[in-house]
Amino acid sequence: MVGHGGGEEECLPLFETKLVKGNVAYKIYAITVFVGICLIWLYRFLHIPRAQEPARWAWIGMFMAELWFGFYWIITQSVRWNVTHRYPFKETLISRYGDKLPAVDIFVCTADPKIEPPTMVISTILSVMSYNYPPEKLSVYLSDDGGSEFTFYALLEASQFSKQWVPFCKKFSIEPRSPAAYFAQNSFPQDTTLAQEWLAVKKLYEDMKCRIESAIENSSISKDIRDQHKGFSEWNSEVTKQDHPSIVQILIDGRSLDELDDDGCQLPTLVYLAREKRPHCHHNFKAGSMNALIRVSSEISNAPIILNLDCDMYSNHSDAIQEALCFFVDEERGHKISYVQYPQCFDNVTTNDIYSNVGNAVHKIELTGIDGFDGALYGGTGCFHRRESICGGKYSKNHRGEMSSILFNKMNNRIVRELEAAAKVLANCSYEKDTQWGKEMGLVYGCPVEDIVTGLTIQCRGWKPVYYTPDRKAFLGVAPITLDQALVQYKRWSEGMFQIFLSKYCPFIYARGKIKFGAQMGYCVYLLWAPNAFPTIYYVIIPSICLLRNIPLFPEVSSLWFLPFLYVYVARNACSIVEALTCG
Repeated sequence: MVGHGGGEEECLPLFETKLVKGNVAYKIYAITVFVGICLIWLYRFLHIPRAQEPARWAWIGMFMAELWFGFYWIITQSVRWNVTHRYPFKETLISRYGDKLPAVDIFVCTADPKIEPPTMVISTILSVMSYNYPPEKLSVYLSDDGGSEFTFYALLEASQFSKQWVPFCKKFSIEPRSPAAYFAQNSFPQDTTLAQEWLAVKKLYEDMKCRIESAIENSSISKDIRDQHKGFSEWNSEVTKQDHPSIVQILIDGRSLDELDDDGCQLPTLVYLAREKRPHCHHNFKAGSMNALIRVSSEISNAPIILNLDCDMYSNHSDAIQEALCFFVDEERGHKISYVQYPQCFDNVTTNDIYSNVGNAVHKIELTGIDGFDGALYGGTGCFHRRESICGGKYSKNHRGEMSSILFNKMNNRIVRELEAAAKVLANCSYEKDTQWGKEMGLVYGCPVEDIVTGLTIQCRGWKPVYYTPDRKAFLGVAPITLDQALVQYKRWSEGMFQIFLSKYCPFIYARGKIKFGAQMGYCVYLLWAPNAFPTIYYVIIPSICLLRNIPLFPEVSSLWFLPFLYVYVARNACSIVEALTCG
């Protein structure tokens, strides 16, 4: 063990887990609601109309809908039964390990420069290059599935701007470290020293942004710019979004003492990747992109910890790496941890949030509740992975003594040209043929929500994930702000998750005996979104029609049978209101 403090300090844990307050009170409440639901079922069963009565089939339909609602409510209790919060001890981590912390590879994925503007992409890149972490231990990879020379040009510009931006961030401890977000949120500073550099850096940023946007608007990159870097030779008239060879360019070699910022400090390694695409080869969307990144990074930096981000989700907390590492390197429990998932938060949410993008109750109750059963969901972005676990490794008790495999790793010593050539092979279409990639290794293929099923398979190999909700939001992204965007997103999620439930990956079958039953139920809260729509629609429409036709479907107010309906309705909605108010 690497230690810098006394023996007592080295025995201290690097994180703790606490049950939320009010857990017992909630369980009592849930039991009373369950009794009410059972009484509603009993009422429906005992009062089914006779065959000749007009309300019979409507009544039976209501009974079926209420059976479903009761079943689904029971499923949802899994994510509220054991809500836990995690608390990392960052200061203890730093004092104990000092400069012996592990290297981290950061993956950023983009697919279309028209939908995801390159200026937005590089703001995310610059935010993670500026982490409060030793730059020689950071390697940042951009996967460009669009294979766009404009995205490459933007990254090239960002590599030059980082020489001023990274030292500026660290010198003045600014937050957030995305230049777009920082300059949008912060006006001219009052401090004289900061003001001078603020103006200079802002001008450099705006000039860079103007050059990138001008090139995109003109649909061309000038010869002078092309001559500045050999990487532009990869693009010719035959290269298209769906048909191009693999492109790997190391724009900043973090190992080199020549790659320094304006303060003379090393910069993180920066790599551009466009994996090979051919019309006859299925590319498996983001899952395929992530798997190519895993292989390419293993050739170049091979860090034991991986952070993956969407290109619109910038870092909002410069110490997020240290907080995540508290879980991985904890001496008592760290060897079990597969990934640390941060909440998906957004910075463009409207005042009324009509498309429910904030989801505070989901982050602070439901997802932390699944974590209480060691079943935290992998959300596809804002997640730190143990490389071994995402590459298909199975957990065993032998991992307990292998802390050094995380704390110490060596960078590849080959020259840049050799690394690029070797990495290109790993990004070819044919590389995955007759391998376990997309099955047992990397992200799982064949599902629109590959992140959820990948997280499940990792847990079924014996690993334990963590869901961590810090006080300061670690990552901020772009939420859908129009109806069509929201519908497309929710449609993809609900369809994809229901496909998982109907596939071999159904948690009740695939994960049986491998993860806790509460975690299996927690997964199904989301996997059953889609079928939940049908009884909901029935319950909304049929009672209204029956009311117009004077057909009673509920007990009279004067009847004792009305009390279970009243109690369940009031108690359930009161609980939702309390959750919304307490979660903010």
